Amino acid sequence: WLPKAHVEAPIAGSMVLAAVLLKLGGYGIIRMTPTNISTTLIYPMIAMATWGVIMTGLTCLRKTDLKALIAYSSVGHMGLVASATLIQTPWSTSGAVILMIAHGLTSSMLFCLANMLYERTNTRMLIAMRGMHKAMPLMTSYWLIASLTNLALPPTINLIGEIQIMTTLFNWSPLTIMMTAMGATITAIYSLQMFMTTQQGHLTKDSKETYPAQTRELLIMLLHTLPILLLTLNLELIY
Repeated sequence: WLPKAHVEAPIAGSMVLAAVLLKLGGYGIIRMTPTNISTTLIYPMIAMATWGVIMTGLTCLRKTDLKALIAYSSVGHMGLVASATLIQTPWSTSGAVILMIAHGLTSSMLFCLANMLYERTNTRMLIAMRGMHKAMPLMTSYWLIASLTNLALPPTINLIGEIQIMTTLFNWSPLTIMMTAMGATITAIYSLQMFMTTQQGHLTKDSKETYPAQTRELLIMLLHTLPILLLTLNLELIY
């Protein structure tokens, strides 16, 4: 139900759902999962969570709807968080918290950027949004920041959270490295594909009259970018 809710919700609803409500769910898993939970219950749940990371990534590679692509990407990242919180070790919980904060900022920023393109093109189809670098050159910088943080480029906090989770899962079961590594690779592919499709190429006939970014839109992007940069430079701010 989550991708459907993301796609059909207004932009404010999508941003709040990605940045706040999903984090409440992660916090609930951390608080409610007993420390002495049986391994027979953990194995199938973590297997489903890590398999979901791969499945949502493959779905993103085939999506033509930009908002649906970002929604499935959000679900994939929360699969990593869910698998980390089930292990219930200090290192995994720390990684889950870091990734939740990083994902909240990044996913909210991507939804906002997608809505800015939708307001100008009246469509969510990727093929109809190409060439936006020529119409909105300043917003291309924010698209690049959002895409690179979404694929966990070093040294962003997304990478720190994912590395902690992948390390914890590997220590718990070495087989999980195949699932998480494949999921990280697919995430990098569709994030770069999303950026290249929307920003490169020639403007479509309907996009010739696209107006540049407004001050309020740039302010919203700045309020997303600053916390990402500050947390990347000083991770202790989380604690």
